[in-house]
Amino acid sequence: MLFVLLPICFGSVSAQKNESAPELLKIGYSVGIDKITAEKLMYARSVNIEYIEVSGMNALFGDNRNFLLSDTGMAEKFANVKKWADEAGIKIWSVHMPYGKKIDLSMTDEDERKGVAGLHKKLLEYCSVLDPEIILFHPSYLPERHKREEHKDQLVKSVRELNPLVKRMKATMVIENMLGYKLVRDEKRENPLFRSVEEAVELMNRMPRSVYSAIDMNHIKDPEQLIDSMGRRLRSVHIADGNGEKECHYLPCSGEGQNDWVAILRALDRAGYKGPFMFECAYDDEKQLVDCYHQLHSQAFVN
Repeated sequence: MLFVLLPICFGSVSAQKNESAPELLKIGYSVGIDKITAEKLMYARSVNIEYIEVSGMNALFGDNRNFLLSDTGMAEKFANVKKWADEAGIKIWSVHMPYGKKIDLSMTDEDERKGVAGLHKKLLEYCSVLDPEIILFHPSYLPERHKREEHKDQLVKSVRELNPLVKRMKATMVIENMLGYKLVRDEKRENPLFRSVEEAVELMNRMPRSVYSAIDMNHIKDPEQLIDSMGRRLRSVHIADGNGEKECHYLPCSGEGQNDWVAILRALDRAGYKGPFMFECAYDDEKQLVDCYHQLHSQAFVN
């Protein structure tokens, strides 16, 4: 599927009215695997959260990409998460795969890249018991200066290597856009791949058609433009407010961020997005997430 960037005007979106409000999306939130408990999921379901993303996978590894638990310990941990979710009536929408300096699918050293891909393959085996619909990957850590094209090539190679395993799980592979309002991080590093609308379009065009986009609203200024560029290739979201320049992860209804949530929700509707409204933000109580989504939906489509 090819994507063409077209000039889109968002200036008057807040003044527009949608005569037919779309149905409410299901609500989900991201929870670190070490923070998931039976009680937490029971409470989340009681306030009408229906989905979770299992995140925090970095906690499972040591500095050398070694698993900290035995094979039996890992299997038990994932089995418990599935058991608790089933008992609570919570569905596992997605798994957020690990990431970082030493867990980078775009490493230019081929032996290192293969090591990272191998870690992901092993983790996917453990994740299969969760029966997720989505497996989410970061595209890179911080590429070396002047080697961005090499990092892109390595990412594409890793995606093509891992996607068949994800499909075998009857799940969908998605790549998340990353924060990087400017290209250069410092004298040795650049900001991550998928840092702009243009780069996301370029790289998605190089991916297998069975690989889709995940959009983090905290990682880019005016995320509605990225939503429009991905269109039907958007399969998952991370909901948080920010300013496009740093990791903020504000609750959208806190008033601390700069996103235009009317524009974002209307863009999601244009894209035909039907997945969960998956929060990945600060909150004090899960009920805040539910109340916030209803407030945003009302502002975008009812008022």
